[in-house]
Amino acid sequence: MDGLLFDTERIYFRVGDVVLQRRGYRFSNELQTRMMGRVGLSAIAEMIAFHQLDDAPDELLAESNTVYGELLLEHLRPMPQLDQWMQRLRDSGVPFGVATSSQRQFVEMILPTTQWHDQLAFVLTGDDVTHGKPHPEMYLKAASAMSISPDNMLVLEDSGNGAAAAVAAGAITVAVPNEHTRDQAFDGVHLIAQSLSDPRLWEMLPESSSKELPASSTAQPTRP
Repeated sequence: MDGLLFDTERIYFRVGDVVLQRRGYRFSNELQTRMMGRVGLSAIAEMIAFHQLDDAPDELLAESNTVYGELLLEHLRPMPQLDQWMQRLRDSGVPFGVATSSQRQFVEMILPTTQWHDQLAFVLTGDDVTHGKPHPEMYLKAASAMSISPDNMLVLEDSGNGAAAAVAAGAITVAVPNEHTRDQAFDGVHLIAQSLSDPRLWEMLPESSSKELPASSTAQPTRP
C-alpha cells in the first residue's frame, strides 16, 4: 500500500523528521530505506539504533503514530496511474488484496477513501504478522488467504525489503520503484516496472480470470 498505491512515504518522511528534530536530529533517505517495509516496532528499532536514541520503542512508536495520524488524510494522495491500474485489475477478474506493513488503524483510514476497498479479497496489515518484511510471512499469509500456492500469486512491491519478502515466499514479484526506492536492490524479481501503467505489467494479467498468470519458474528479471 505505502509507496505503491499511495504516496505515504512522503508523509512518513515528514513524520520521521518531526520526531527526530525534537531530539536534535534530521530524518534521512538512508534511515528511511532501513525502515521501509518493516512492521511498527521493528521500524522504530531501526530509528533508535541509527541515532542511538534513549527512547523506549513503544513510546517512540506511539509518538510517531500521533504525528502520522494528524497528517495522514490531509496529505494523502494516490500514486500516479493508480485508478487505471485498479480498473485493469478489476477487468481481469483476478482476485486481489492488500498486504501492508502499516498498522491496521491507518489502513482503515486510507482504504475507505478508495472506490474499490469493498472488492478486496483480503487485507493483511503489520498487526497480522510476527515477522515484518523482508521475512516472507506476510506473503505466505496472503497466499493462504486466497487458498493458492505462492507461486501462482502476483505481488507488486515498491521497496527492496518488500520485494525480498515476496521473492522469498515464492511469489511472482514485480517491483514498481518510486522516487524513494529507485536505488534499492530488487534481486530475483520477475520485472522492474517503470510505473503502474507499464504495458509489461498489464500484459501479465489475463483478459479474464480463465487465464493463468505466467509461471514463476520461467520468469527472468527485467529492467525497464
